[in-house]
Amino acid sequence: MANNTILEKLDGLVSRFEEVSTLVTDPNVIADQQRFVKLTREYKDLENILQARKEYMAVLSGLEEARSLMGEDDPDMKEMAREQMAECEARLPELEERIKLLLIPKDPEDARNAVLEIRGGTGGDEAALFAGDLFKMYQRYCESKGWQFAVQSASEGAVGGFKEVVVMVSGENVYGTLKYESGVHRVQRVPVTETQGRVHTSAATVAVLPEADEFEVHINEGEIKWDTFRSSGAGGQNVNKVESGVRLRYMWKNPNTGVVDEILIECTETRDQPKNKERALSRLRSYIYDKEHQKYVDDIANRRKTLVSTGDRSAKIRTYNFPQGRITDHRINYTIYNLAAFMNGDIQDCIDHLIVAENAERLKESEL
Repeated sequence: MANNTILEKLDGLVSRFEEVSTLVTDPNVIADQQRFVKLTREYKDLENILQARKEYMAVLSGLEEARSLMGEDDPDMKEMAREQMAECEARLPELEERIKLLLIPKDPEDARNAVLEIRGGTGGDEAALFAGDLFKMYQRYCESKGWQFAVQSASEGAVGGFKEVVVMVSGENVYGTLKYESGVHRVQRVPVTETQGRVHTSAATVAVLPEADEFEVHINEGEIKWDTFRSSGAGGQNVNKVESGVRLRYMWKNPNTGVVDEILIECTETRDQPKNKERALSRLRSYIYDKEHQKYVDDIANRRKTLVSTGDRSAKIRTYNFPQGRITDHRINYTIYNLAAFMNGDIQDCIDHLIVAENAERLKESEL
């Protein structure tokens, strides 16, 4: 891309940034929470782009200055100008690539918190154990990112692990990072229950849903049927004496299919029943938001050649081979041999490769 083309695109955003800067301080806009949240996200994105524009223009100015100094008679000045020119010419492609990526419209969901659901799939007890291993992997990863990791409900397996566990993950750019984990995770290893030492294959399913804001989903709360129950598991005597666990049932008509579903959600996260009710409502909103946006997700999947982050939860995305200590992500042919560290939460390198692959794909689609 020619320098002037990049500058034209960047210059066109300056007036929009000034406009958004004014709007986010307008009391009428602040009162409209849906619009205010949208504009605040746009403000942050534009701020990042215009910071890159400032750096880019400084490098172009430095390059121009170096070229003018090359005409000087002083050998020291010429040498200094040559070094400055080389430095600026080296930085330009790097900055241009960064700006190209910043100019690609972001997925508006990326900045949201996420609901992380892990379910044991085929493989019985071993699948539940593997779901438990994935839970620990994500817990350690989220801790390393400084994110909050709060279990909302869990159904334990007969010999350990989880048949199903649901977690709310809160922090910066959570959904935009964890969305790549949606899909079927397959494990190949000798189960603890195997006496012959044979390698078995089982699987667990991971779903990552963007958390919905209250104003984005319409729920008729009068139609929700609530039950309370005593939580089980860790937590001391209070857990067994107080009916702090909540269960909601809600009949919902999918606008995309017309099918009416009964949604069932349980929450036992805290010993405080009102808090559990609020968290169950939050999950209901996220579930409905996710389903209503499935058409949007499907449209993206149809446009793209790969399944990097389309949300196709039936796709086998990764294999964890314990005998060989190998992990393979099938979407980008990514293979590494540090399974122990990976299962301990060291998954950032894989996610980085997935982000690079998706960005490359989006660059091809864009007009840049």
